[in-house]
Amino acid sequence: MLSLDQIITLLIGLEGIIFTYWYFFEKKEGVQRVTGSSITIKVDAGYSPSTIVIKKNIPVTLKIVRTDKSDCLEEIVIPEWKIKKYLPINKEVSLNLEAKKTGEYPFHCGMNMFHGKIIVK
Repeated sequence: MLSLDQIITLLIGLEGIIFTYWYFFEKKEGVQRVTGSSITIKVDAGYSPSTIVIKKNIPVTLKIVRTDKSDCLEEIVIPEWKIKKYLPINKEVSLNLEAKKTGEYPFHCGMNMFHGKIIVK
């Protein structure tokens, strides 16, 4: 039979596992369609929205504002467009994109821990 200390330790550990799973895998923003010529992406414990939909051959400006002081989120990397951009705290950074082909294009932070994607239709 487990002692009270073991039960408390087990419950705290289980709570930590559940929180970690939720934080990294379940915390999702819905898909955001770009209806104008720009979209604002908030960077705070991840990307919000984390999935955006743009139209092929239509120029779009991503306005990225980082409020999270984590070193991990100080860069955004979009491999398909060979973009690696520093994101200063509380300052808007604009990235101009024009997708030439349809598909899904992932982006991530500098340490590849936080992810998002751009869907081109």
